[in-house]
Amino acid sequence: MTIEQTQQQIIDEFSMFDDWMDKYNFLIEMGKDCPLIETQYKTNNYLINGCQSRVWLHASYDGKQISFSADSDAVITKGIVNLLIRVFNDHTPEEILASDTAFLDKIGLKEHLSPTRSNGLLSMVKQMKLYAQVYQLKSIQQSHD
Repeated sequence: MTIEQTQQQIIDEFSMFDDWMDKYNFLIEMGKDCPLIETQYKTNNYLINGCQSRVWLHASYDGKQISFSADSDAVITKGIVNLLIRVFNDHTPEEILASDTAFLDKIGLKEHLSPTRSNGLLSMVKQMKLYAQVYQLKSIQQSHD
């Protein structure tokens, strides 16, 4: 499934709920499916700066696709990071870097988060794209060696 198809699927899922409390509960449920980060990566090196809650994010690269895992000490934040993982997981660095996150506006997430949570959301996206940039550069470098 492409990044755009996954984003559309998420938009469709969120459109089933009229009430924002139901959407928050849906996010909390999504957090339960988050691919959990291994304990060895639950360190300050993997902590995302700019988040109100503590969020750890790890990425691994198999030479083609990036896989993400994460954890958070807050249930809604864990759901948010898993939402992003669902979109970006198992895609190439190029696909991740070329994608936008307009789906977040379409589901109304940014406008229903507190300013600090909204900043945290942007920090998570930024960190995932940073991982993609680094892996893309490593890939280019290895192809020239």
